[in-house]
Amino acid sequence: MAHHIHVILTDDLNNVGKSGELVKVRPGFARNFLIPRGLAVGATEKNVSRIEHEKRVAEARAGKLRVEASDLATKLSAIKLTITKPAGEGEKLYGSVTTRDIEEALAAQGFAIDRRRIVSEAIKAVGTYQIPVRLATNVSANLEVTVKAAAK
Repeated sequence: MAHHIHVILTDDLNNVGKSGELVKVRPGFARNFLIPRGLAVGATEKNVSRIEHEKRVAEARAGKLRVEASDLATKLSAIKLTITKPAGEGEKLYGSVTTRDIEEALAAQGFAIDRRRIVSEAIKAVGTYQIPVRLATNVSANLEVTVKAAAK
């Protein structure tokens, strides 16, 4: 009996490999665990060519998304947002400016950015802040957000 067989992973598995990789595993592990759970398929010529095709399609899609994200990053870097909130003594805000507030301000300017992509702690004081926005892998933009005190 063979000591190892080749399979193609369909899911990321710790200590085994990432999805789409051709890995060498013990036959019992493949037969009793990986294949019945749909975590891997046998490494036939047909399956290998299908996985390679899917990788090429995914790389092309990721490249297109990266280009779109970098275009959006240049547009976002030019934007200066102003958010007005009530403030008390010492320029401290009543409440705070959150990612939701920044998301709404961006939506008012015509940008649909999910607040989970905005990397910021709650802003609790008046001032100007540089807020990073993750748009894609290795693509981010810095927004300039100015928080002003509301007129009393």
